Amino acid sequence: MLFSNIDHLVLGVDRALRVVSGQALARRPSPAQAVRENSLSDQEKRLSAGLMRVNHVGEICAQALYDAQAQFTNTAAISQQFTHSGIEEEDHLAWSAQRIAELNSRPSLLTPLWYVGAYVCGTIAARCGDATSLGFVVETEKQVAAHLASHLEKLPVEDSKSRAIVEQMRQDEIAHGAAALALGASDLPLPVKATMRAMAKVMTTTAYYI
Repeated sequence: MLFSNIDHLVLGVDRALRVVSGQALARRPSPAQAVRENSLSDQEKRLSAGLMRVNHVGEICAQALYDAQAQFTNTAAISQQFTHSGIEEEDHLAWSAQRIAELNSRPSLLTPLWYVGAYVCGTIAARCGDATSLGFVVETEKQVAAHLASHLEKLPVEDSKSRAIVEQMRQDEIAHGAAALALGASDLPLPVKATMRAMAKVMTTTAYYI
């Protein structure tokens, strides 16, 4: 059943508070749970922590995007898909936060800013209509999957736990994009795709350090 705007507002506020306060809830066990922790040098830990912090920020943005897009669609199937994808993204958020703590590091200090900015982007995409909103998801997930693939190349070989998390995240992002495409996504104009890549570059570069 399609949620009312009030339902979405209440659920959205609850998720936003969990995201910003670092209280995300994972419904699936972390892929790293059954993976042995290998010894890492201080330099390797810093590298892994920086990359996982970037991934954590990406999941904060994903929560905001899906929350906004689910709230402003009038199509039940699309709302349900956005909600489902958002739940899996919250798994990613919790997994990456846990891994950052294990690496003796911290999440980005700009978490509220990332959430608000992404929510605005999601709202704009949703207001442009379902086809465009779904197209935004397809392009976002395509870029995120490629970004995660690059992290698999950059992460220390011995950091099996982080690598297990990133690989599962990558698989989920591909599935989210495919689901949006199947629901009738339109292809975004090239300038929009280029702008999305530029914004992502600023976010990932900043989040690695701050």
